[in-house]
Amino acid sequence: MALSDVDLLEDSLSFAVQNEIEWTRDNTKPWGIHQEDSSPWNRLFGPVFPRGGVSGIALLDGQVVASWGEHQRADLTFSVAKTYLALLCGIAFDSGLIRDLDESVSTSLLNLGFDSPQNKSISWRHFLQQTSEWEGVCCGIPDQVDHYRYLAFQDRRYKTNFRKGTKRPLSQPGTYWEYNDVRINQLSLALLHLFRQPLNEVFEEKILKPIGSSCDWSWSPYADTWVEIDGVLMPILPGGSHWGGGVRISSQDQALIGQLMLQKGRWGNDTLISEEWIDSMITPSHLAPYYGLLTWLNTSKILFPELPESSVFAIGAGGSYTWIDRELNAVVVVRWINPNCAQTFMVRLRQALVALKNGM
Repeated sequence: MALSDVDLLEDSLSFAVQNEIEWTRDNTKPWGIHQEDSSPWNRLFGPVFPRGGVSGIALLDGQVVASWGEHQRADLTFSVAKTYLALLCGIAFDSGLIRDLDESVSTSLLNLGFDSPQNKSISWRHFLQQTSEWEGVCCGIPDQVDHYRYLAFQDRRYKTNFRKGTKRPLSQPGTYWEYNDVRINQLSLALLHLFRQPLNEVFEEKILKPIGSSCDWSWSPYADTWVEIDGVLMPILPGGSHWGGGVRISSQDQALIGQLMLQKGRWGNDTLISEEWIDSMITPSHLAPYYGLLTWLNTSKILFPELPESSVFAIGAGGSYTWIDRELNAVVVVRWINPNCAQTFMVRLRQALVALKNGM
């Protein structure tokens, strides 16, 4: 690699480290509490942990070409865990536990919050595309808490003057997109009853161990969110760290998961998740073309105008990004970066990776 290529790489990594998110590194100002949540939901229900500084890792053609910060440190991922739930759904789909994405969840699971007129027709696809409009209480938190939640990436037609958490008239499932953490937790509960095994055990057995990840990781529930299945108490695991809990894992292991997705579910000679499922995860949804199945997409360059349209992302609060660059055959994980600086960092790093690849 030429000296100029080294400079490009070092410049991009230095930029990331110099633009850390303005969150405390301890939990004196608890993470997981959404500042717009209304009482009594503006408190933690699960554990949070001190964090490290900006860290990350870059893989090119499956090989580590750069790492920075404490990339082996296990930290909270926040909503990156949603993409991990989508991978678990893929395992359920491949094994026949989910027969059809468009089949109503109530067909397989009775008396689990899917029996009301509003919820009876909700399909697995609705949950995975965030269009379920599920109504109820999961893990002690009502779906209303995330009504009128608006993200910077989404269609402006969803932006209103209503305060987040204001009760919203619900639409038919599949006709309204809303980023709603309570509904994702309900999906997690449904998956738990399908597998009849704690989801962290399934994730470790079916994904983490086969790809050679470290054992330093955890997936924590909220307090008192355990259910009895087949005489055994099992945790309902949240699809993020809104209200605490969720996945703690290293940047290094996150990159391996991203590499698995880049390789369409294959690892070595084994198929851990079918290519059909991975393709479904990265297919734009009708109501939110920047979103697939609990996975962010760069369709029409809506998320990141300066990155390839084919880019795929798992994104969490706190400046946590897993970026899969399918054109470059690269996977990048960066954590605790100021979100306002994320695109600039990715563009700079991509320039360095392109130069490195051309020099190989």
